[in-house]
Order: sequence, then structure tokens, then C-alpha cells
Amino acid sequence: MKIKALTRASSAQQAPGTDIQRAPRNLAPEIHPFERAREYQRALNAVKLERMFAKPFLGQLGSGHVQGVYSMCKNQSSLSTIASGSGDGVVKVWSLTSREETWRTAAHSNIVKGLTFSNDNKLLSCGTDGVKLWDPYNSPSDSAPIASWQEGGPYTSLSFHRSGNSFAASSGAGCVNVWDLEHSTAPQKIQWPNFVDTITDVCFNQVETSVIAATAADRSILLFDLRTNMPVIKTVLKFASNRVVFNPMEAMNLAVASEDHNIYVFDARNFDKAQNIHKGHVAAVMDVEFSPTGEELVSASYDRSIRIWNRDKGQSRDVYHTKRMQRVFRACWTMDSKYLLSGSDDGNIRLWRANASERSGVKSARQRQALEYNQALTERYSHLPEIKRIRRHRHLPKVVKKASEIKGEELAAIKRREENERKHSAKKFTKRKSEREKAILAKEQ
Repeated sequence: MKIKALTRASSAQQAPGTDIQRAPRNLAPEIHPFERAREYQRALNAVKLERMFAKPFLGQLGSGHVQGVYSMCKNQSSLSTIASGSGDGVVKVWSLTSREETWRTAAHSNIVKGLTFSNDNKLLSCGTDGVKLWDPYNSPSDSAPIASWQEGGPYTSLSFHRSGNSFAASSGAGCVNVWDLEHSTAPQKIQWPNFVDTITDVCFNQVETSVIAATAADRSILLFDLRTNMPVIKTVLKFASNRVVFNPMEAMNLAVASEDHNIYVFDARNFDKAQNIHKGHVAAVMDVEFSPTGEELVSASYDRSIRIWNRDKGQSRDVYHTKRMQRVFRACWTMDSKYLLSGSDDGNIRLWRANASERSGVKSARQRQALEYNQALTERYSHLPEIKRIRRHRHLPKVVKKASEIKGEELAAIKRREENERKHSAKKFTKRKSEREKAILAKEQ
């Protein structure tokens, strides 16, 4: 019987330029009994190297402002342009590539409360003296505004429509005014019936662009629909909210920065409880923003730090701070989700890496492959105690660490007291409320 066998020359198995014959690799697990042990050691080394090379702070923009930075926005159609407003009414436009200011003007007589870019690269600013429209790309510094609106103020916040040519401004008169830049008509005014409190923040939905969310001084969150010119729902929380922002990828999800040190993520279709609570700050959260991918959040706090959060996890992924950074009032992502910007009370605008150990230089294929392999190993073994401890450990300022310990003791005492009351009263027959349900005090429709 004749049998034909496949044969190949030994030179076909050699690497180019060498006469060493390549040995075949057998991947059978019984031949590699210590594979998991070796992978664990590599994962441990990888997570240690990641923390060793973590240098998130890149620098500040120019010489900053004379007073604190209380408003900031990015241009949605540009990767390198942001605008900031300070306590002395000055508005500056910055270039992230050169880290220098490209345009400035004395826009208002006092604090700049809100800033937003329009879809045609115009800049809107608001304060107690009204809303003003600027053209930073085609006009010199300290030029006059193109247009201004004073009726219905004082204004506290601005938000621009994602695709249209209209913007919303929240005011101290308890209403939200919506203007159309193409038509010089009276604003569309929407408010909750018999509502007189100041609306502190407003935000357009990025997907369902006719829906507007707002926060008010009476601790409430309001949803409005421009199509019917009517309010939709009002939810009252235990503490006041400083900022509300929609997820740019999911129309139903919104995040709220609260005075009780937490960030609450809600589903707009069901305000009976919070979808998630992000805990970690030890002072009021002044600002929060979703990344352009919708997967992460950044928050700015009165405790002089900014934190990065995974959307689905309650603890922060990273904490950024410097010795000289004071209370942080604004934080935002760049449009490529790779960098963060923070504006603080000391007048500086700081630039950070979104991933502390990532480097933005050109990488060879071998280096990129090694980084991806290390990241995959770290994720695979992230549940193990030693790797989890190294990944989560952060050096915090002494004041923040001490405040965090005191806050933990206070929360434990409150929980003990509630359990004792429940044990010795009729409350023991009622169902316990989860932490996500306790945040909601009342709801009106």
C-alpha cells in the first residue's frame, strides 16, 4: 500500500536570515502546569508598573485667570478648543495644543455663571447682567458682543441644542428660557406651575434633543419637553444638586452632582430610585460630566480633588489632586476622551491624562502588543486580593484622608442608630429601603 505524506523543507520553518530551525509549540495545558502562576506573576508586575508610571498631571493652561474658574465648556466640533469664565467676568478661549489663550474679553461685570459653544463656533456666556453672544474665531480680543439678551434674568446656566440653533438658559425667576438664534423672537418660557425658586442648572438631552433637565434651589430635578412646552416630572432629593448632565450615548440616563458628597445616576423613565450612586468625595460635588463615550464620568468637588468613575461602579477609578489646587468647581473631558480639564478656585485650568499611566507618543507594534497583553492580564486577575489592593490604592492628601475616616464613622453611627430604631419599633414590620431609594423624597408628575 502506497501512502503519500506531506513534506516541507526545513528552510520553510526557519526565520528569515537565520539557520535556526523553529520548534513547534504545543499549547496543551497538561504540558504547562505552571501557566496560571506565571500569568499571575506577570499581572502583578504589570499592575505595579502601571502605578509606578502613573503621572496624570500634564500642566496648566497659560497663566490661568486672576480669580477662580467657575464655568468652563468645550467646543463639540474641535479637539483643541475650550473656553473658561472666572469670578471677575473675564472669558478666555484656550488652545490645548499650545496651552495658551487665543482670545479673551471682559464679558460680564461679575461671575460668569455659564458658557457654551454653538454649532457654528460662536460662544455664549451668561451672568447676572444677561446672556451675550461672542465670535472668538473671527473677532479680536475685547470686542463687543454680537448680541445680548437681558430680559428674564439673572441667568445661572446655559446649554446648547446638539443639532439645532437654539439654546436654553436657566434663571433666578424659576423658569427656563429657550431662544432660537435664527429668529429674533421672544423666548419660549417653560416652568413648573407655581414654581418660584432659582433654577441653578440646565442641560439639553444629547439624543432626545427636545428634552431638557434642570436642577433647582429647592433640591428638585425637573424634566421639560419642548415639543409640548410642558414640564414632565419633578423629583425632590434629600440634598440640593449643583449639576445635571445627560449621558451622550443613552438618552434615558442622567447624572446629578449632589451636595451630600455623592453622584446619583438616574433613569429618566423611572425616578423611584437611583440607578447607581457614586461615593468617595468628602465634600460637595460641584460638577460632573459623562465622557463622550458615555462609559465614564469625571467629577469636581469642594474637597480639592477630581475623581474618575466607571459608569457601572460605585467607587472611583482614580483620584487626581495637587498641593496647590484649591476647591474645584469645573471639570470636563476632551472630545477624544483621552484628557481631562479642571478649573479651580485658585484661577488655574489644569490638564490631566484620563488614564494616569498612558503615554500619548508613537508606539512600536511590539510595545503596543505588550501593553495590551499586560492590560488583559490585569483585568483577568483583577479579582485577586493583592492585585485589587494595588490597583485601588491612592495617596490622598492628609485632610481628605482624615475627613474620609470621620465620614465613615459618622455613616456607621447613623446606620447603627437606624437599625436600633427599627429593632425596637413598628418599623421592623416594614420593608427596608435601599440606599438608592432613600435619596428620593418626593415625586410629582
